[in-house]
Amino acid sequence: MRPFGAFLCGFALASLLAPLPAAAQKRQSADRIGLPGEDRVAREVRHELVMLPYYGVFDNLAFSVNGGMVTLFGQVTRPTLKSDAENVVKKVEGVTEVVNKIQVLPLSDMDWQLRRAIFRAIYSEPGLNIKYAYQAVPPIHIIVDNGHVTLVGVVDSETDKNLAGLRANQTPGAFSVTNNLTVEK
Repeated sequence: MRPFGAFLCGFALASLLAPLPAAAQKRQSADRIGLPGEDRVAREVRHELVMLPYYGVFDNLAFSVNGGMVTLFGQVTRPTLKSDAENVVKKVEGVTEVVNKIQVLPLSDMDWQLRRAIFRAIYSEPGLNIKYAYQAVPPIHIIVDNGHVTLVGVVDSETDKNLAGLRANQTPGAFSVTNNLTVEK
């Protein structure tokens, strides 16, 4: 006759070797090999996009993460930036699929003149210059599409948002200005 302790030990060992439910197996294998969650994937995707060499103040890159699928949005001035963004995101651990919905803005001398004029108007403003102009990629992005201007990015206060919008509206040559700047909380 076996002692009761040996029975419990054998039962515990058998339960460890028994197959886990499918969801528990998937979670356990993900934990074991260190697969990233959506938050980590989002941080890495953001980092890779911001580090693109030709990403600048006249481009806007955004994305959403749904499981392993990353959808890219935004507007860029160079077609190569669209493909570069897709290529670096594909290499992020945990990304299984990339849907590239980035719009390449049309080539236009008038749009380039307007971009530069609005850049000077916003980033020469003393209240905005010191806070935002001296960063690697300034946080106020100026998107110009056939004379229509959209400001996107993140600023520190409602005052900064309104000041940037006012400066863009005062720039000659803009057909319309949409201020989509968000205030950091």
